[in-house]
Amino acid sequence: MRYTLLFHYQEATADELGPEVLAEGQRAMSAYAATLHAAGVLLGGEVLHTSELSTTVRVRDGVTQVQDGPFADTKEQLGGTIVIDVPDLDAAIAWAGQAPQAQWGTVEIRPGATHLVDGVWR
Repeated sequence: MRYTLLFHYQEATADELGPEVLAEGQRAMSAYAATLHAAGVLLGGEVLHTSELSTTVRVRDGVTQVQDGPFADTKEQLGGTIVIDVPDLDAAIAWAGQAPQAQWGTVEIRPGATHLVDGVWR
């Protein structure tokens, strides 16, 4: 079953983190991705820009509303996602617990309801 791991954590710029912390985070995430790939469960991943670059779109009563920034104004923001294919939620929890982001933020696990393959919903 497909699960998306959503990584929520407090945002910081590269300058705020410093080169050593940034390099360690990149090393940890590369190792995690390599481990997922070697296990044959990794389907894809995405590191997102900071939420200040996001745009939120809603349509209410036929009117499109566009807002700069994330929908929720919280300290933790969605920083990236990984999509994995594992047998069950217990396996997804085990992989989420190994994510570097679990050390400094929150990893949300959400099962996939449907997904696109070559432009077709499956």
